[in-house]
Amino acid sequence: MSVLVIGGDEITPIKAVLKNFGCEEITHWDGRRESVNHKDLPKNISCLVMLTNFLNHNTMKKFRNAAKKKEIPIICTKRSVSCLYCECMRVFGEDRKNCPFK
Repeated sequence: MSVLVIGGDEITPIKAVLKNFGCEEITHWDGRRESVNHKDLPKNISCLVMLTNFLNHNTMKKFRNAAKKKEIPIICTKRSVSCLYCECMRVFGEDRKNCPFK
């Protein structure tokens, strides 16, 4: 399965956590330029991760709404591996039954 990460410049530690959850393909958009707002969500993603300290409200709103329409799980977190891990556990549960990365 694949995940789209929006926000942040260097996400190597974030990728490690996502791979630990079983994610095979990680697409990253840094979100620094306004042009990211003109993109559409990729068709093959199974989860959207937004790193909130690097995104403005309009960008977050656009992609959150697009993910909700497609019923894609959304994780909003700071750019911290511990925050991401805790949020993944909260969204997918301790046993990860609902985790789309399996």
